[in-house]
Amino acid sequence: MNHAHMALKDILPLEALLGGANLKKKKKKVDREALASPVMRVPRMDVRAARDLMDIGIRELYQLQGRSAESLMEDIKAKKPDVPDYRLPYLRMAIYFSENEKTDPSKLHPSAWMD
Repeated sequence: MNHAHMALKDILPLEALLGGANLKKKKKKVDREALASPVMRVPRMDVRAARDLMDIGIRELYQLQGRSAESLMEDIKAKKPDVPDYRLPYLRMAIYFSENEKTDPSKLHPSAWMD
């Protein structure tokens, strides 16, 4: 076989070149609605936690004011029982952010809100 006439597709499968079906699926999973939500204004907010809040009807930051992260987590788990507990610090952080005009930078990190 003459290597000069060998097409690239003969060497590499086309989907390897284009990223394949797996990449397309991953791209679709980008939650653009959650990414664009006001909750994402919270520094270091997890987009999955923002999605959890949207799923229980919280779309604006002011809706978090006066709420307890634990009660929000209960509402989320009622809808999605498999939601991991690591989301709780993000909820606490989002509530803190929503309730304070001036925020302490050290409190704008999920690790500051772990038990």
